[in-house]
Amino acid sequence: MSMHCAFLHGGGQGSWVWDDTIAALHLQTGGQCGRLLALDAPGCGAKRGRDTRGVGVDDITAELIADLERAGMKDVILVGHSQAGTMLPRLVERRPGLFRRLIYVSCCAPLPGQTILQMIGSGQHGSDPDEVGRPLDPATHSQEEQYRVMFCNDMDEAEAARFIARLGPDRWPDSSMLASDWRYDHLEGLPSTYVKCLRDGILTPPWQEKFAERLRVQRTVRIDAGHQVMNTRPQALAEVLRHEVSAAA
Repeated sequence: MSMHCAFLHGGGQGSWVWDDTIAALHLQTGGQCGRLLALDAPGCGAKRGRDTRGVGVDDITAELIADLERAGMKDVILVGHSQAGTMLPRLVERRPGLFRRLIYVSCCAPLPGQTILQMIGSGQHGSDPDEVGRPLDPATHSQEEQYRVMFCNDMDEAEAARFIARLGPDRWPDSSMLASDWRYDHLEGLPSTYVKCLRDGILTPPWQEKFAERLRVQRTVRIDAGHQVMNTRPQALAEVLRHEVSAAA
């Protein structure tokens, strides 16, 4: 298997979140997996500490495209996680000829005219049919308690502590949370796959199904894992990615 595959992380995380899955791909293919590039949104990962005030969503898009072009990536399989679901459609819209297939890993897709914050809402899961909600009542539970359920519900205590300790330094530009001009019609017909995480503690499976429909995906693959499948079940996710790359060949 040889490919040009790029990975984009979700909110509050950076390119580091893909290390385990990229290592699994190398292991499963004997190092013959082609070019693998983990991207960083402005303010995240290798780009931490940047002043992202004034960086708009179109600027984020342009920068990620430039990162791909600088790396010599072509005919790209683009893999996104969580909040990256808002960026993958914009990247394709900006440079449609650059991408061969999109793979959404438990990605969100707000309605046109809706911000990510409005999509999440302020209540708990199930309290409002139009909002994703949160797993615990934010009025009575700390952020760390929320994180443990949202991101770490399939991790043991030591794994959860290590993961939560890594959260905090990575921050997408504020514009990414306030934008609302999402467009999906241009995705019709583009080869795409949605990886549905059955134990996801933040984007519940019914919401993942709604997002997959909005993103016009052609295939849905299920993994028995939480939101951080790339960290808790990297071998399984790598197998899925290899299969989807073969389907795109």
